[in-house]
Amino acid sequence: MSYEKELAAAKKAASLAALLCQKVQKALLQSDVHSKSDKSPVTVADYGSQALVSLVLERELPSESFSLVAEEDSGDLRGNSGQETLQRIRTLVNDTLANNEYSSVSNLTTDDVLRAIDNGKSEGGSRGQHWVLDPIDGTKGFLRGDQYAIALALLDEGKVVLGVLACPNLTLTSISGENQQSSQDKVGCLFFATVGTGTYMQPLDGSSLQKVNVSATENPEEASLFESFEAAHSLHDLSSTIAKKLGVKAPPVRIDSQAKYGALSRGDGEIYLRFPHKGYREKIWDHAAGCIVVTEAGGVVADAAGNPLDFSKGKYLDLETGIIVTNQKLMPLLLKAVKESLEEKASSL
Repeated sequence: MSYEKELAAAKKAASLAALLCQKVQKALLQSDVHSKSDKSPVTVADYGSQALVSLVLERELPSESFSLVAEEDSGDLRGNSGQETLQRIRTLVNDTLANNEYSSVSNLTTDDVLRAIDNGKSEGGSRGQHWVLDPIDGTKGFLRGDQYAIALALLDEGKVVLGVLACPNLTLTSISGENQQSSQDKVGCLFFATVGTGTYMQPLDGSSLQKVNVSATENPEEASLFESFEAAHSLHDLSSTIAKKLGVKAPPVRIDSQAKYGALSRGDGEIYLRFPHKGYREKIWDHAAGCIVVTEAGGVVADAAGNPLDFSKGKYLDLETGIIVTNQKLMPLLLKAVKESLEEKASSL
């Protein structure tokens, strides 16, 4: 089955959301950080991005039953304390729509915005089609002025069939160690993939398109390793043990968000390790888009036991210990190093 129509809509939605996010990140005001009950920072841009993606997908694909599994809901915005934030979200969404071929729908009320945000309450699952969205993946990176991504994927009968990653702060040139970043490097990448057709990258402004592939490196000593920037998101010491066993010489590259999947898909590095702290359950929106972007570029995404990720069980990924990503040549060596490192860690407890 071809997903051309869905891909065009997804690219449009993610690109518009990226424009909104860029505008907010440029002028990060203190009141943009809205405390959520779990204390992770949620921004005006987070809600605005989700509202925009929801509205654009519904408008571009009007005949299809619409199901969206997304990170945010409007609960915190409905009380008196959320009214100022809600008005700012509404203004941002309307301004973004008005400036980008959607002027006919750029007169949204706050109720329209709340409804658009709450479209994301679907539970997903193994039947039918479900869009999966992280409106700002890497909120802490966003607040720091670093990497973040708008991550949008489509599930069809429980399988990821399409993925789009908009990475507004990722350079179009490689971020690998030997390539020194320069202030002249153009930033803003859009990665996208549909099942069976490969992975492509283009600038966020929609110009020149190029097909990308994961690194073909076979020697772990020449490999570079990505991991989460925040130590709270992944066990850096375990990653370090695995890297030593593999013989990886370069220090880890720490990046926020699914921008790691995008960078890996074009060969900037070879390995991505994510081992969350005990008790953490991975959510599908944190990996769905990145997973297909890497696999369609020739890579492998698996849990720590080598099983493919299963996105058909609802909002959560129930998996073995962690997530490992690399190319097909390095995966057997990586799995061995992961198994040995996890066994050593268990025996030392």
